[in-house]
Amino acid sequence: MKKISVTLVLFFHLIVCFCQGKIPVFVSGREGHKSYRIPAIVGLTNDDLLAFCEGRVNGAGDFGDINIVMKRSSDGGKTWTALQTIVDADSLQAGNPAPVVDLTDPAYPSGRIFLFYNTGNNHEGEVRKGAGLREAWYKISTDNGHTWSEAVNITAQVHRPKQPQLNPAYNFTEDWRSYANTPGHAMQFQKGKYRGRIFVAANHSAGDPQKGFTDYVAHGYYTDDHGKSFHLSTTVAAPGSNESTAAELSNDKLMMNSRNQKGDVRARIVSISSTGGATWDTTYFDQTLIDPVNEGSLLTVGQKGGKNILAFCNAADARRRDNLTLRISNDDGHTWKKTFVIDKSSDGTHGDYTAYSDLVKLGRKKIGVLYEKDGYKQIVFTAVKWK
Repeated sequence: MKKISVTLVLFFHLIVCFCQGKIPVFVSGREGHKSYRIPAIVGLTNDDLLAFCEGRVNGAGDFGDINIVMKRSSDGGKTWTALQTIVDADSLQAGNPAPVVDLTDPAYPSGRIFLFYNTGNNHEGEVRKGAGLREAWYKISTDNGHTWSEAVNITAQVHRPKQPQLNPAYNFTEDWRSYANTPGHAMQFQKGKYRGRIFVAANHSAGDPQKGFTDYVAHGYYTDDHGKSFHLSTTVAAPGSNESTAAELSNDKLMMNSRNQKGDVRARIVSISSTGGATWDTTYFDQTLIDPVNEGSLLTVGQKGGKNILAFCNAADARRRDNLTLRISNDDGHTWKKTFVIDKSSDGTHGDYTAYSDLVKLGRKKIGVLYEKDGYKQIVFTAVKWK
């Protein structure tokens, strides 16, 4: 029995160690912030990686003095620079960083980085009650993230708050309240009819708080002119759909993958669009992608046989935030044939051991994973050879 147990342990270890070492990127209590949460990552045309997250100055809470911070790696994630603050909203909240590299603007042949984010002036629970406001913004970098533009407020284009007392432009009839970009990267269509479209997955609450969080619903917004104007998608037909992520499929389609805030079904909500994310053809639960009411990350990493290859990462456990798992689909997300355990607690009972994550393509055979580890004590990076 002892020999069998050792063999099983070694087998599990080999599954996990498909990854390179776990490299700390943001460590709570260091570099001016007591906590770091909500990772996002993109790769640049010069092969640099930019890792973003929320730097929470005074503690781990979702509201308060929260900045958006960034680090850079020029060696595939093995080492990282010192922290750079990109957005500082004074004593208020700046969060949900959603970076994307625009690669189709002829004025910027080396690419231009958009960083979408939200600001807020009250706790999410109070905003849901109508006692606060969340806004949507972006910044741009034209020099690979070394410097950033002044912030641009796009709230009136992508949000529908009924708050004319704060700004006449916010006098909408829908009464959207809480609002959040996808945790993780935004996306851009690289091929086909919608090539160049930047799409940001998002969610909002509408009207007074409802039992089971059914006032939440997922949506998205997009630009076809490199940030000059933005358009809203329709909302997803799934009350309780929340934090979302999106990726390009074959044949001009888009997939959005959402958290089920209701928690009645412990699996991810999938919505498919044939209009580039403007409207939704179908919405369903993917029972393979089990989820403990948490965030997930979706990324297009290639194409095979006319279908897009997708990577999806989340805490693949129906009860707790643990067992961070990378899955690969060779058929536009219909099935998930390859599975890699990235990290999990040793005894399987450690609460919130692995939580939010984001993915970046490192090459034809490797994917980078930036994720929250060990009860939010740090955000680490690892690379996975998946092919």
